[in-house]
Amino acid sequence: MAKPDLLQVCSFAEPVEAALAEDFTLHRYFEADDKEAFLKKVAPTTRFIATGGHHGASRDMIAALPNLEIISSFGVGYDAVDVTAAKEHGVSVTNTPDVLNDCVAETTLALMLALCHRVPQSDAYVRAGRWESEGTFGLTDELTGTRAGILGLGRIGKTIAKLCQAFNMEVVYHGRNRQEHVPYPYYADLAEMAKAVDWLIVIAPGTEETKGIVSRKVMEALGSKGKLVNMGRGSLVDEPAMIALLETGGLGGAALDVFAKEPHVPERLRALQNVVLLPHQGSATHKTRAAMGQLVVKNLKAHLRGEPLISPVV
Repeated sequence: MAKPDLLQVCSFAEPVEAALAEDFTLHRYFEADDKEAFLKKVAPTTRFIATGGHHGASRDMIAALPNLEIISSFGVGYDAVDVTAAKEHGVSVTNTPDVLNDCVAETTLALMLALCHRVPQSDAYVRAGRWESEGTFGLTDELTGTRAGILGLGRIGKTIAKLCQAFNMEVVYHGRNRQEHVPYPYYADLAEMAKAVDWLIVIAPGTEETKGIVSRKVMEALGSKGKLVNMGRGSLVDEPAMIALLETGGLGGAALDVFAKEPHVPERLRALQNVVLLPHQGSATHKTRAAMGQLVVKNLKAHLRGEPLISPVV
């Protein structure tokens, strides 16, 4: 019996591709020179899509596949998938939540520690031989006793909150609504929360609703001693305003895993000493990426076998 056709939008690790190949005939869209012609060729029989959080599936792609049943996306963020179009065409969408909570939370705290203790700068100081010639590096900040405001208290946000508490930090949060049975004070106004905290941690999804939510007003409220951490999407932050405030001292510092136009990072931002920058590494460990890949496969195989989806979005 022939295996059902699956459109593979992006590359995956070898174990994931091997697991997919057990039950599906893989059509590697990302390798095609003429993607429009490739899509037209496989359209009549393609029922499944495996994609990544950055690659997604556009409205045009979904519309071009009349027999499409499911899109399984690698990553907790699925903003690159046109969910509205999927709903209109009766297509299920899944993502890979939960398996990356701990990893992203660890990376968040790593960025915060690196920023407040100036780890990259002190490492460079030692490597340049300046400790011997100039003496001690100088004093830094610390996390203990500070207050963190979390924008987006979802699964990952709650894990970050627990780690912050382990560092003797106070935690508050902002979201669309107050959550029941959550042991952290709630701020209905983001700017008011920013004014009241030392750290603003952004871990909300990237949607039209959240675009630019961390505005100049919010960052000015965070202030000259405040520090911004973005683990969500670059679209949530007014990047030009952030850079200007970092340059003038209106914002104390920033620790960033995501940017507005990845992989492009503005030269002005790269030139600053009050920032720590990562190339979107939040979930990039061997263990976590393997678990995410397995969940992509499990959702597809569950649908193939008529079983409930493990992590449906729609």
